[in-house]
Amino acid sequence: MHVNNSPILLVEDDEVDAMTVRRALRDLRVTNTLSLADNGEAAIAHLSDPAQPKPCLILLDLNMPIMNGIEFLQVVKAHPEWRRIPVVVLTTSQEEQDKIASFDLSVAGYMTKPVDYQKFVDAMRTIDAYWTLSEVAPG
Repeated sequence: MHVNNSPILLVEDDEVDAMTVRRALRDLRVTNTLSLADNGEAAIAHLSDPAQPKPCLILLDLNMPIMNGIEFLQVVKAHPEWRRIPVVVLTTSQEEQDKIASFDLSVAGYMTKPVDYQKFVDAMRTIDAYWTLSEVAPG
C-alpha cells in the first residue's frame, strides 16, 4: 500500500468497523488516504466520479444494505477499468457460500474480521505487507 499514493477505498456500513480500519491503518503508518463508502451503490458512485482518483485497493464488507458486497463485486469485476483493482473482503460472514462467491469474482483476499483489535491490526499488517511486496497490474 505504500507503493503509491492512491487512496484505499473502504466499503463498510458499520461506523465502528470503519473507525477500526482507519485506526489500524494509522497504527501501521499506512500513508494512503482512506475513502469511505457505506454501501456498494455509494462505492460504485465513488468509482464513477472522475474527480476521485482510482483506488489502489478496495477493502470490502459483504453484509451491507442497498447493494451488498457480492453485488458490488459483480459490477466491479465486469467493468473494464475497475476489474484490476485488488479487492480484499473483510467480513463477519462465516458463510462458506460468501467465500466461494467472492473468490469466483476474483477477490485478492478474504478475511473474517477478528473481534480482537490486535488480531485485526495483525491482519491489516499482512494485507499491507502483501500489497507492498506485490506487483500491481497496470492501469
